[in-house]
Amino acid sequence: MASPAKVRTHARFGPFQVDLQTGELRTIDGKIKLQEKPFQILAILLEVPGEVVTREELREKLWPGNTFVDFEHGINVAVKKLRDALGDSAGKPQFIETLPRHGYRFIAAVESTVPDARATTVAAVGRAWAETRTSPRQHSESRLRRRIIAGVVAAVFAATAIALNVAGLRDRMMSLVRARPAAPLPNIESIAVLPLENVSGDKEQEYFADGLTDALITDLGKIASLRVISRTSVMQYKSGRKPLPQIARELNVDAVVEGTVLRSGGRIRVTAQLLQARTDRHLWAESYERDFDDVIRLEKRMALAIAHEISDRLTPAQETRLAEHGTTNPRAYDAYFRGRCFWNQRTAERVTEAVGYFEQALRADPQFALAYSGLADCYSVGWWTKGDPALAEKYAHQALSLEPDLAEGHASLGMAEEFELKFPAAEQELKRAIQLNTNYSPAHHFYAIDLLSVGRLEEALAENDRALQLDPFSLPVNLVRGFILTGLRQYDRAFEQGEATAGMNPQSPAPHEELARIYWLEGRVPEALAEERKEATLARHTGQLRLVDEIAQVYAHAGRRAAELKSAQLREKSYGVYRPPLEIAYAYGILHDKEKVLKWLNRSFHDKKDDLDMIVKSAPEFDCVRSDPRFQDFLRRMNFPL
Repeated sequence: MASPAKVRTHARFGPFQVDLQTGELRTIDGKIKLQEKPFQILAILLEVPGEVVTREELREKLWPGNTFVDFEHGINVAVKKLRDALGDSAGKPQFIETLPRHGYRFIAAVESTVPDARATTVAAVGRAWAETRTSPRQHSESRLRRRIIAGVVAAVFAATAIALNVAGLRDRMMSLVRARPAAPLPNIESIAVLPLENVSGDKEQEYFADGLTDALITDLGKIASLRVISRTSVMQYKSGRKPLPQIARELNVDAVVEGTVLRSGGRIRVTAQLLQARTDRHLWAESYERDFDDVIRLEKRMALAIAHEISDRLTPAQETRLAEHGTTNPRAYDAYFRGRCFWNQRTAERVTEAVGYFEQALRADPQFALAYSGLADCYSVGWWTKGDPALAEKYAHQALSLEPDLAEGHASLGMAEEFELKFPAAEQELKRAIQLNTNYSPAHHFYAIDLLSVGRLEEALAENDRALQLDPFSLPVNLVRGFILTGLRQYDRAFEQGEATAGMNPQSPAPHEELARIYWLEGRVPEALAEERKEATLARHTGQLRLVDEIAQVYAHAGRRAAELKSAQLREKSYGVYRPPLEIAYAYGILHDKEKVLKWLNRSFHDKKDDLDMIVKSAPEFDCVRSDPRFQDFLRRMNFPL
């Protein structure tokens, strides 16, 4: 911050006069009460009007030598109190402009103090009155001049009455001014809630900050006219924040919410601010502090405040839905936060822990529908050893029996029914979930899977587009896009999608599995084996690496056809160990071996433990058997439409 040219002792801006020596802030109505820290911030800003004062500079001046963890909150509160005293707005500032994550700037013109406004007004009245009494000759002046003087006197008295708020006149006039429509906020059609920062110093509270983030996303997602980015995609910004305009470009949003969470003992403090994403312009900020037992009301109040700030289109039904609690038990809410935190990590170990926390939430509140939905989601996943779609269906029905219009409950039920190959029922539930909450990305994602499963590929791609708009960095959503493009025989686009998915998820083996599949379909054996080697390395699968090496040797000596046969034979040999029957059927499909394909398709039907069935209907590998009555019979038995 630059040094001021001179030290100010008195200043004036707008209707305010400041005595920096006595620490007084005045208007024509008298002294305005202002606490020490807000006044100190005002004095610091007035030293260098038009220049930026950083938050670090404020910390050093306000709390010299003190490094306590929550000075950020202290600055936020002090600035808010100062704005309240000045009647200023963070979104449309007249005096104090916020530069998000950086500092503040005093933007109004600052002048030397003039004589007290009341004295000036009274003097003006006296002079005007005296002018009517100074000379006898003026009594002979025309009536017009007296009218002019009378008008001046009346105007001065009117100004005085307004300034002194006689009979509440100024208040009434100001209310009329405030009633005029304010300058509109930037048009906000899309928003991302960035991960709220845990500032408690306790890493064990990370789940709580993440849970509040998730809750805000869920609640704001109930506004149908607003596109809200899903949790999966915003969580990549949890550490190592990028510049806000860059985040806006990557997520394609108009605004972001960011903030902090401090949980200490039985108290919670949350600060949040709304920013125009592409310009970093500050639009709104607020701080909330409650007992932990009031955490649910805190989050709902914050969601409503943000919703009202960004949208004038809330319907009464949306207002009601935003205010719905789901549970009034903070212990159940806390356990649910923990469960969702573990569920979102999508590993067998973490999902097991998620089940425990959802069950804990239900012990605290047996009527908590969201916890039943969480359990249903856990038991739906086929890659978890305890995956059980029937049990998932049961829990989803329990959620809906408690809250019939719970979008998450309908999506959970649709997900379970899709895994049980109940495609029409799944479609009905997923469409209902989307109708209830168009921002619920899992509903769009699983509806895309349902459409892919029944061979409606163009519709599946459109639904996948919607899921990607809400969750652009989701691994499952991006993987399914590759499946759809492969089913459409658009191999170039499928390859580009696979490369992009691998780039976004460098530690995941799954994108390399799909890239290898595309290469096998194109007959590019070396490239297919290279991708399978990457997949095996990331999965730490030594058996897969040995398989790749054997196929590579066969290819080197006997060429492509021999390598394709070896690939199918080795996969067949591994059945019952780690190879699902559909994977073996796909390998024989590359060879156009109809009998082997049909054999392993039938084995898949009897095992009913395969999670590759979503691509059966459209798989290019099965073009060799597509017209065979036995394949049609298989599709019929699997509930696929013909």
